[in-house]
Amino acid sequence: MAVPIQKQLLTIAEFERAWDDGAFPPDARLELIRGEILEMTPIGDRHALCVIWLCDLLADLRPLGILSPQNPLRLPPQESVPQPDVAVLRRRADFASRPPHAGDVLLLVEVADTSLVYDRKRKLPLYAENGIPEVWLIDLNSETVLVHRRPSREGYREVRACRRGEAISPAAFPEKSFAVADILGPA
Repeated sequence: MAVPIQKQLLTIAEFERAWDDGAFPPDARLELIRGEILEMTPIGDRHALCVIWLCDLLADLRPLGILSPQNPLRLPPQESVPQPDVAVLRRRADFASRPPHAGDVLLLVEVADTSLVYDRKRKLPLYAENGIPEVWLIDLNSETVLVHRRPSREGYREVRACRRGEAISPAAFPEKSFAVADILGPA
């Protein structure tokens, strides 16, 4: 009789220990999502350029916010370590002693060209469950920024689609406004 192979889920500590012990190639693009190691899709030119545009624009949120582009974010309740494209974090004096966690996040941005379904179905629910107040999901194919706000255990209760010709103000920085065209880059 065949015995089904059971999926081995990891804790954040096990994942980080495996990384430190050299279990993965140094250039591997991996995320831990709900205990499962997932390979991230390669970053294409449009995706990379959008992240560059975003970092340049969101730098205006200093001194209150600090940018963290494509860095891990530990979400212990779900044994997850996603790597959002850009996180705007609340500035803290103790970043040197403790990595950022969900409570530090003011705004997360995911850029999607080939990863839209994955980001929407796997990552956004994680962010909502952790109370991350705002996530922008940039769909490069439709040239749309989907603004997600009001997190709950069931997901984001408010979703607004913004397109070229419109502007977005992050909820944490209502005095700042960013044109969608500037976020997407030249047409």
